[in-house]
Amino acid sequence: MSLTLFFIVEPPAYQYLACYLAASIRENLPQDVKLVGYCPAHRMTEVDPNAVETLRRMRCEVRPIDADDRFDPAYPHGNKLLACLEPRDTEYSGFMDSDVLMIRENNIENLVKPDHVSASVAASMHWAPQSVWTTIYGALGMELPEERVTMMRDRRAPVMPYYSSGFVLFPEAYRTADGLSFPQVWMDTAQRIDAIEGLHCKRPYLDQMSLPLAIQRSGLAWNELPEEQHYILGGRLRGKPFPKEREIFTVHYRKWEVLKENELSERGYKGLRRQVGARRVSNIRDKALPDGIAPNPDY
Repeated sequence: MSLTLFFIVEPPAYQYLACYLAASIRENLPQDVKLVGYCPAHRMTEVDPNAVETLRRMRCEVRPIDADDRFDPAYPHGNKLLACLEPRDTEYSGFMDSDVLMIRENNIENLVKPDHVSASVAASMHWAPQSVWTTIYGALGMELPEERVTMMRDRRAPVMPYYSSGFVLFPEAYRTADGLSFPQVWMDTAQRIDAIEGLHCKRPYLDQMSLPLAIQRSGLAWNELPEEQHYILGGRLRGKPFPKEREIFTVHYRKWEVLKENELSERGYKGLRRQVGARRVSNIRDKALPDGIAPNPDY
């Protein structure tokens, strides 16, 4: 099965974090996985050429997305929804937050499932009480689901389905009876929730609060990514030792210093060096490629 993984490449920080993410994907997934970075069109001229060259060396094109006036008020987190809407030619696609790093060799089959959207449970939900779901589902004319999940970092009691939008994979060819793709359903769901009057917790959680409803509205099912496939660092785990005895494939670190605290930052630096010949993105255009790797002009 074919897969495209994509992420946001936006200045100032995401453009550099995306380079380490891309290198970690190239290190740990099959080489035929396609990579795409997206940047709001109005910021494309601000992207560091060194970041563009770094990604190019890993066969990752940086493409513009139209982000102007797509949300009111503006919603930068919504860029992931806009990126999901872009066309791709693989069987599956997966959005990844830029502050994610793959740390163990993996297979596509561990990440996707036919007729399913793959995502992990969210770490926690502190932005509103559980009663908020009655308002959200009711506004969309939907019944509350019977299913309950346990948050990754808040295990006090099962809660309504709530998934992380930091790593979401979906089938590209799937269409609803109305001919809509999953990204189109997700975007429509987010916009409907955004229009709910009196719902004051929509920023910056709109993409994540809309995800479980979008999966249900699309007619697809949820494929739970186990914690090892999307291990969320920081938060309640800050200061606790990284569980090296576990087979963790992917970490969502949020801040680079969290990677350092967990002795994982060197994996990022070394992976980038192996892929493009430098530990850091700065001045990459002046550095030679590693032996055996030739620049590929075709994305």
